[in-house]
Amino acid sequence: MKKQLKLLVSSLEPSANLHLEPILQRLEKYELFGIFDEKFGKPYMPSSAFSIMGFLDVVPKIAKAKRAIKELVKMSFEVDVVLLIDSPAFNLPLAKAIKKRNKNVKIIYYILPQVWAWKTKRVAKVEKYCDVLASVLPFENRFYNRSIYVGHPILDEIKEFKSEYKDTGIISYLPGSRKSEIRKLMPIFREIVKKIDKKALLVIPSFFSDDKIEEIYGNIDGFEIVRDAKDAFLGSEFAFVCSGTATLEASLIGTPLVLAYKAKKLDYMIAKKFVKLRHAGLANILFDFSGLKPLHKEFIQDDVTSQNLYSEYKNMDRKRFFKDSLELREILKHGTLNNMLDIILKNIQER
Repeated sequence: MKKQLKLLVSSLEPSANLHLEPILQRLEKYELFGIFDEKFGKPYMPSSAFSIMGFLDVVPKIAKAKRAIKELVKMSFEVDVVLLIDSPAFNLPLAKAIKKRNKNVKIIYYILPQVWAWKTKRVAKVEKYCDVLASVLPFENRFYNRSIYVGHPILDEIKEFKSEYKDTGIISYLPGSRKSEIRKLMPIFREIVKKIDKKALLVIPSFFSDDKIEEIYGNIDGFEIVRDAKDAFLGSEFAFVCSGTATLEASLIGTPLVLAYKAKKLDYMIAKKFVKLRHAGLANILFDFSGLKPLHKEFIQDDVTSQNLYSEYKNMDRKRFFKDSLELREILKHGTLNNMLDIILKNIQER
């Protein structure tokens, strides 16, 4: 009879829980501890307790984070392995606290801090306190000394890719997964819908309940609501997407897109000062590190206007985009699921 795996997880973001789900589905027997989405079981705290957006939103969560770290350190003595996913502002202090008290438990960091964007000093901390550095971007070995490229989880999650570009008469609109993002982009998306006489899909994250849609999105006349971004991209000839994981999903599936992002002014000023990147979209960042031209256009802050977005929709070279999307798949190579399962099972410690 196989032993039940006891796994301590710190998965704070919706995207982290999305990437955690297929791993849990493949583990035969496990007991979960820590911070994660409540659909996986009973967490010490649900991921939603740490939902933040922007630099200023972090402050009220500090006391809560300190309490959580203290409890998760205690839990580390009861588990076989620790899995930290993304969220370095919380997960790095957690890794340090665990290793200070419990040197024997193995810590796996999955989806590493983006030191290639800012805070390069985090490399030393990650390598000091974490046993396995599971990278999802092939260029990260230029920054980390012992990262292992495990693939990208989105390639596990996408079940179908486009084989060619087609005009389908369908446009997807993704104004983001945060209320502040949505409220900035929806007025602009409403203007674009009036300009484009095609079926408009409004992709709404599953964690927003139906009764909250009007409150969060405002007037949605002219849109058809859908919940699955990947299905929407597969059927769409073009997409207007808020910066985030969805831009990479669309790019890999082969759906031409334009990125639009409007942050709080202070957050944008801070990011502009410290973040050392030429692009916001992950597909464009991957292309940049590969010495290639950007895959799609990006409009940030005041450049996010209905006219700019509409012009890109009209003028984009869709066939070139589709060709480049195939190149993007080659850069990422494969998904992470098999590699992550191997890493977790190989790093189990006898208690």
